[in-house]
Amino acid sequence: MFCFQCEQTAGCKACTSAGVCGKTDNTARLQDELTGALITAARKGAEVSDALLLEGLFATLTNVNFDDGAIAALIKRVNQPFYDMYEVRDADEDVRSLKSLLLFGARGVAAYAYNCAALGYDVAGICAYIRKALAAVGDDGYGMDELLPLVMECGKVNFEVLELLDKANTSTFGTPAPVKVTQTVEPGAFIVISGHDLGDLKLLLEQTQGRGVNVYTHGEMLPTHAYPELAKYPHLKGNFGTAWQNQQKEFADVPAAFLFTTNCLMPPKESYADRVFTTAAVGYPGLVHIGGDKDFAPVIEKALALGGYAEPRTITGINGGGSVTTGFGHGAVLSNAGTIVDAVKSGAISHFFLVGGCDGARPGRNYFTDFVKQTPEDTIILTLACGKYRFNDLDIGELGGLPRILDMGQCNDAYSAIKVALALAEAFGCGVNDLPLTMILSWYEQKAVSILLTLLYLGVKNIRLGPTLPAFVSPNVLNFLVESFGIAPTTTAAEDIKAILG
Repeated sequence: MFCFQCEQTAGCKACTSAGVCGKTDNTARLQDELTGALITAARKGAEVSDALLLEGLFATLTNVNFDDGAIAALIKRVNQPFYDMYEVRDADEDVRSLKSLLLFGARGVAAYAYNCAALGYDVAGICAYIRKALAAVGDDGYGMDELLPLVMECGKVNFEVLELLDKANTSTFGTPAPVKVTQTVEPGAFIVISGHDLGDLKLLLEQTQGRGVNVYTHGEMLPTHAYPELAKYPHLKGNFGTAWQNQQKEFADVPAAFLFTTNCLMPPKESYADRVFTTAAVGYPGLVHIGGDKDFAPVIEKALALGGYAEPRTITGINGGGSVTTGFGHGAVLSNAGTIVDAVKSGAISHFFLVGGCDGARPGRNYFTDFVKQTPEDTIILTLACGKYRFNDLDIGELGGLPRILDMGQCNDAYSAIKVALALAEAFGCGVNDLPLTMILSWYEQKAVSILLTLLYLGVKNIRLGPTLPAFVSPNVLNFLVESFGIAPTTTAAEDIKAILG
């Protein structure tokens, strides 16, 4: 086994016997074989459908599919010889670094494209690029000169798929509007839904309507409360718990059913494993998997049998807050663009910080909580993805009639942050790097890699990245990123704020 695709990789080097994520060495081997089969198919131009391509790559993301049988079935469907992934790992370290960036970025693109396709949107052009990227990963004749343009193109293509996903979500479910979401669970039967898939939530809400079962979001599903076509269901009650890495503690002995729709599944503990269900690309051995018919009856029946809590129960945020606010996508923020621009010009707003990205369990992530707590009162915090759970229950006041913390949504909503930055740059007649805006990003898995490549494609500079730098980035490639884009590791909150604000 050799896996170094996520931030928690063992010793900041690689997992070589078992994944820190919980996958076994056999699961890692099967994921390599699935990736190798898709690479062979791309190089040969073999007939592999877009749907199978996306599902196959999505299954290899961190914390998505631990089910060896399901992965083996995907390998059988691809039906191609395996390209040996050790050809990449044993290559020159700079080639290995760029091929890893390309592969992991392509996995992130595939995950976003999978969500677009689930809502009926055409992703053929996206899939054509993914095939090109996979073919390059498997081409032993490619060096840095050939790989670097493809890595940057990955950022461009990811921008396109994020834009398409934004269109798919808002066209289907409406434009998000700010909303305060309770973290108190009402008495009675309930289901907790996790992941990112808005379509699965809509189907679950439809199927639970009138059944006496309430629905609560978890993790990256929190922002769904802001979409009008989802918020209209009165039994979508609130949010349960915090970020994905806390589920083994927060789900223990809870009398509810849990449904995972995309990534962020941790190996379930015995205290609640009998009530966890998966669907789509997610899988874990021994769990009930809801197939393509999306009949959630087993989930609903389990929730009814468990009955829920007898009394209200509040699952507070990590800072003790009992509610959180979300819904500040680009539609909501840009509707206040004039006020925001005037506030910047008058000096009422001195700086914007985008503090967001993936959360995780590695020590050091309290940096992001400390950073937000220490920001000056005349600054605005934009945030997205599950990294916000480090601070989204803090009350740090308002500025210009807006909360100082503006939750822009899931990692799938990264387009919102980009669109706001580009719109502000246009309003001020300057480049993005001339704005009073600094990005403080936490990363964990492969979708974060694709988002970082998008920011680099757009020319965004001086990003601070933490809590550690990717193990798969070689010193030479890192030097290129530092010299070209000013990427820097996070240090301490106080030092970084002082350096940014001078």
